[in-house]
Amino acid sequence: MASWRFEAIGTHWEVESTETLTEADRGAVSAEVERFDREWSRFRPDSEVTRLGTAGGAFASTDAGPMLDAYRALSAATDGAVNPLVADSLAALGYDAEYSLVPGEPVRSPADWEQRVSWTRSEVVAEAPAFLDVGALGKGRLVDLVLSALSGVPGDLVVDAGGDIRVRGAGVRIGLEHPYDPTKAIGVVEVRDGALCASAVNRRAWGSGLHHVLDARTGAPVQTWAATWALAPDAMTADAVATALFFPGGPEIAADWGVHWVRMSTDGRVQRSPGCPAELFLTGKTRPSAPN
Repeated sequence: MASWRFEAIGTHWEVESTETLTEADRGAVSAEVERFDREWSRFRPDSEVTRLGTAGGAFASTDAGPMLDAYRALSAATDGAVNPLVADSLAALGYDAEYSLVPGEPVRSPADWEQRVSWTRSEVVAEAPAFLDVGALGKGRLVDLVLSALSGVPGDLVVDAGGDIRVRGAGVRIGLEHPYDPTKAIGVVEVRDGALCASAVNRRAWGSGLHHVLDARTGAPVQTWAATWALAPDAMTADAVATALFFPGGPEIAADWGVHWVRMSTDGRVQRSPGCPAELFLTGKTRPSAPN
């Protein structure tokens, strides 16, 4: 397999392909990444999201409907714990556009976010400033877009964006990284024509108990679950469920969407969905879990 590595949206990417990508292929990927980042990055002063958070207004995006429709479902399933207006909460804890990493007091996200932000399939509107963060599923969405940009490339493809992975074609065995020891895996799963997305509290962590997975209702980082993995046909769905699994209601929306999953608690317990195909190594601490 040929391999192309690059950095984008704050993470390392690797695209593996049966055929070596042409300059045109790479250009198509770069253009799609740049478009998505220019629209949705809260770390760019020139992004549409930053403008919306500063002045309100509207902007056009083909990602608006798919992503915000999914957020509506996630918010309902988790009783408001997942909320796209969590940007101010992240900034209050130091995970801001300047990466100050200087924590302040937690700030709750507005519970009425669906009254503050409206959208269609191709536009986002906010009458007053509303600062969006699409980190719960945005990287998965971009993985899907990159794969789509390479739809004309023949053969097998693997798109890996810092552990959010989508596979087209032959099966790939992927280790489930231990959240407290990156040299170890708690299991392995084969992904074929589908996606595996993961989230963990050891990623984007900058202090004692501080990380990027927040409960929007409190503005504080979650404490019960350390890592989650979700298997779905597309990466945005897998990414969304990987976020939801940190909260009550996560297993239920996973079951509704037909997504298999694994999650590990901060005290070392491992749960998985019924019928999950992952092979888990921590058998002494592993138990199957139906949605609860």
